[in-house]
Amino acid sequence: MTDVVDSDELLRRIQRARACAAAERRSWRTKRGELGRTDPAAAHDAAVRELTYEAVLRVLDEILSPGRHPEPG
Repeated sequence: MTDVVDSDELLRRIQRARACAAAERRSWRTKRGELGRTDPAAAHDAAVRELTYEAVLRVLDEILSPGRHPEPG
């Protein structure tokens, strides 16, 4: 697939990807909270997935707004 897209379309795609990652992070955070009381192993898995989406959000935020967000640590 060799679709050529302009910068506006690329920006829209990145913004959609960021919105999707944010929704997934919220979903896994909710699942982690629900599972924490009953299934610690599944809660751990949900926490790992939440952190994964957090990392994706940081990368996309840096692409969309370079230097605006403090570096972790």
